[in-house]
Amino acid sequence: MPKIIAKKEDWVDLGYKLFSEKGISGIVIETMAEKLKVNKSSFYWHFKTKKEFIQQLIEFWINDETEQIIALTNAEKSALQKFKMLINLSYKQKPNQDFIFHLKRYAKKEKKTKSIIEKIDSERIEYVKGLLQEMGYSDQDAKIKSSLFYKHLIGYHEMIRYEKQSSDYAKEVRKELNQFIDY
Repeated sequence: MPKIIAKKEDWVDLGYKLFSEKGISGIVIETMAEKLKVNKSSFYWHFKTKKEFIQQLIEFWINDETEQIIALTNAEKSALQKFKMLINLSYKQKPNQDFIFHLKRYAKKEKKTKSIIEKIDSERIEYVKGLLQEMGYSDQDAKIKSSLFYKHLIGYHEMIRYEKQSSDYAKEVRKELNQFIDY
């Protein structure tokens, strides 16, 4: 007999994993309840609707993939150290990396989600721009280079998403980035 309730974090962790694998089609409450060995009423204990649940997944992603990375990066002393830490953290292949790719597809139909993604993209680019300015780049150069950095990051993950990442990925990435960002 299944348990009656699972913790909210259990639902979010599973939902994040499934959304990363299959996008919105992976979010089937009955299937998730089976995987968690609970009744599906447990889902509705924590979330009023599937849409609210997706918002929780997005908040989890923002915290995990943006806020935590910025906090860890900001713990470094110099702008150069921060930039190197950002590379190490951002370019590291992680499980559930495809979340953003599925989220962007989902956002085609959901305007609120699209605006959230645009806001996060802008925040990330602005953060890198600030680091580059700290490293001595002009406002204009930092703006262009931060945009290129972000596009490189997205392309990098797209290209390695089904490959095993090399152990010296940071060195390889730094070599590529040095083509347009001297540091």
